[in-house]
Amino acid sequence: MRDLYNNPLNSRYASREMSYIFSDDMKFTTWRKLWVSLAECEKELGLNITDEQIIELKAHINDINYEDAAKREKEVRHDVMSHVYAYGLQCPSAKGIIHLGATSCYVGDNTDIIVMRDALLLIKRKIVTVLHRLSNFAMKYKDMPTLGFTHFQPAQLTTVGKRATLWMQDLVMDIENIDYLISTLKLRGVKGTTGTQASFMNLFEGDEEKVKRLDKMVAERMGFKKSFGVTGQTYPRKLDSIVLNTLSEVAQSAYKFSNDLRLLQNMKEVEEPFEKHQIGSSAMAYKRNPMRSERMGALARYVIVDSLNPAITASTQWFERTLDDSANKRIAVAEAFLALDGVLNLYINIAENMVVYDKVIAAHVNNELPFMATENIMMESVKRGGDRQELHERIREHSMAAAQRVKGEGLDNDLIKRIIEDDGFKLTKDEIIEIIDPMKFVGRAPSQVVEFVNEYVNPIIQENREAIDVRSEINV
Repeated sequence: MRDLYNNPLNSRYASREMSYIFSDDMKFTTWRKLWVSLAECEKELGLNITDEQIIELKAHINDINYEDAAKREKEVRHDVMSHVYAYGLQCPSAKGIIHLGATSCYVGDNTDIIVMRDALLLIKRKIVTVLHRLSNFAMKYKDMPTLGFTHFQPAQLTTVGKRATLWMQDLVMDIENIDYLISTLKLRGVKGTTGTQASFMNLFEGDEEKVKRLDKMVAERMGFKKSFGVTGQTYPRKLDSIVLNTLSEVAQSAYKFSNDLRLLQNMKEVEEPFEKHQIGSSAMAYKRNPMRSERMGALARYVIVDSLNPAITASTQWFERTLDDSANKRIAVAEAFLALDGVLNLYINIAENMVVYDKVIAAHVNNELPFMATENIMMESVKRGGDRQELHERIREHSMAAAQRVKGEGLDNDLIKRIIEDDGFKLTKDEIIEIIDPMKFVGRAPSQVVEFVNEYVNPIIQENREAIDVRSEINV
């Protein structure tokens, strides 16, 4: 509908797969699965529920009668009871045992946790895909010297591939955090209205063991090892804060990469993909703007800021629960995942198609390396009988002159030419050229790339082989 606001996270940025996880279909079919699971477990524990009722419930998990639910909600102003009613219309023999003993948070909260788990798994798959793309890039360019930068000022050389390992290191940490979070996720479980399980104590005539078993059985049927040991009416809202903090950390990693790439593109060393008919500017036809990287930064910033929402919500839940969480969390949690999904779609696309301009990189190295190489030249000259203090002064004078040539006149760096022509260094031109070979200034960078990829990245890729073929959806 073009006359109403349309969330751009769906229309422009997030994948269909992530959007489905937060869709009504996912939500309400999960509600029905939870109701079926509850009924099955209650039957196994001795309540008067028949196989026929459960069969009827299972038959209508996916064909949700939304119109009936919507009509009922206008009357009763309660979404859960509206769907209980609509489910009962389709399952007349089972309508009396739907939601038996449960509170609204049984379906609402448990579904939220299931949805976050599935969304985290998708986020993990996409990070693995990015790691796979970056590892290929790092290995390809592990031996290409490039200027390192500290304070965005030229520093000791590194390699193009080694710089990519810094991006990967952040993502490896994110994978470790996500794995831990998923492994420790707990379902809210079957806890009742204020978390005391009083309604289930009534159903099972005070049999605490059966009530405890019901909680455990439902959690296991829904794919969780445990449910929370205690809750109020809701699962601890602190969980949402933990989840979104984890998403924020991934966003931080992507944001750092996008900023690095934007700087590299300005330097004309590395560019994000630019399609044949892509327009960089409406006014300046020559421009190749880093729009994918910029969009990554914009969406990542949204995720980072959005992580504050559940932190405040968790802090302001009174006693067993207040409802000021609901409207906020249904927006904040979903949009954090959808926005980060958009970030990772862009990251996959860029990491697979980065363009490296080796001649520009070499020119930048050659323009700065002479200054960095002077100590090596001086030490070698001393070995040939030169005076260290005298050589130091000669280098200082030549360096100042070369720097003035570069900064004051905009010309190339002729420091090495000056040193070659200075007989005081007692080195031939070939000897000096050999000393300033860029590969002699990158340290262990190439082997660090190989070691990092083999020891840290490849094990993650091997454990998640199904993820490396995830395709990114870039809509605009």
